[in-house]
Amino acid sequence: MGSVDPEAHDFIVPVKAVNSNDDMGPWQKSEAYEEYVGFINALNMAVKNKSNKSSCSMSGVVSTMLELLEKLDLWIDQTPPVDQPQRFGNQAFAQWLKKVTEGADSLLAEALPAKYQRAIPELVVYLVNGFGNGTRIDYGTGHEMAFLMLLCCLFKIGALTQTDKIAAVNKIFARYLALVRKLQITYRMEPAGSHGVWSLDDYQFVPFIWGSSQLMGQGHIEPKMFLEKECVESYSEEYMFIGCIEFINKVKTGQFAEHSNQLWNISAVPTWTKINSGLLKMYKAEVLAKFPVIQHVFFGSLLPFKPAQPKAPLHTLHRPPPFAIPAAVAKEEDSEDSKTPTANTPE
Repeated sequence: MGSVDPEAHDFIVPVKAVNSNDDMGPWQKSEAYEEYVGFINALNMAVKNKSNKSSCSMSGVVSTMLELLEKLDLWIDQTPPVDQPQRFGNQAFAQWLKKVTEGADSLLAEALPAKYQRAIPELVVYLVNGFGNGTRIDYGTGHEMAFLMLLCCLFKIGALTQTDKIAAVNKIFARYLALVRKLQITYRMEPAGSHGVWSLDDYQFVPFIWGSSQLMGQGHIEPKMFLEKECVESYSEEYMFIGCIEFINKVKTGQFAEHSNQLWNISAVPTWTKINSGLLKMYKAEVLAKFPVIQHVFFGSLLPFKPAQPKAPLHTLHRPPPFAIPAAVAKEEDSEDSKTPTANTPE
């Protein structure tokens, strides 16, 4: 259920608002932060024990967003890498991104029914920032976040519906992941501000969160198994987390424990539930609390940089906001918090 009326709401072009470390406190108390974290949590719960191959309902906008991503994929084929002396950061990526930027309004106009068209000037900023930086030719968790904010906004205006939560992860986000991996390989993109071996991955974070949720409740893949070649070969298309491991194995050489030490440590955690709650905490600490990432975030009317309103008791609300977390779940999360000693390594 959208929390704004797309035909009456005043949309604005989003702008950056986090200009120094002094702005990080207001960001973490902002409506945008609450909305975004609520969105990550809501979709995390939706895909629990639901693999990429699980059946799910798909509204028309899920299908048209998939078509949009398919078009962008085709544009990669039409923009081959150029010959250049430096090995990394192929300049053809800037050409591809220019084409995306110039075509983004019409791409969204084709993807969205007429009643949502007024939102395009606000949505388009998140779309064009979701694939990497055309000057540095790099990609990182901030670009991933821009695309996720686009999906969050599509839920807020009602273009994606509550029944689309599983499809938003297992269809749209999975297709987005395939696209950005193709960009990373084709144009040899640099990681944006990589944390190297102590982070999860040079490029992504959220597929590990949602991917670990997909693995909660299934009984045949234990955490320690994702290090095994046979497990990766069997389940990479079915589970997002395993697909991430397959991609790392494809692009990195050497011992897994050395090039992906944090993931190697995670393989020793006994349950996917513990991994999932640990990764959510880690995301807040290592991505959402870091100025180098958040300085690039855009804020508009749907994800505003203003203090979040105190939460009204649920019984006084006529309807829950799009990503309301049930009180019982919030209470369970709080009790989990007290058991996890650090944000850095999921226990």
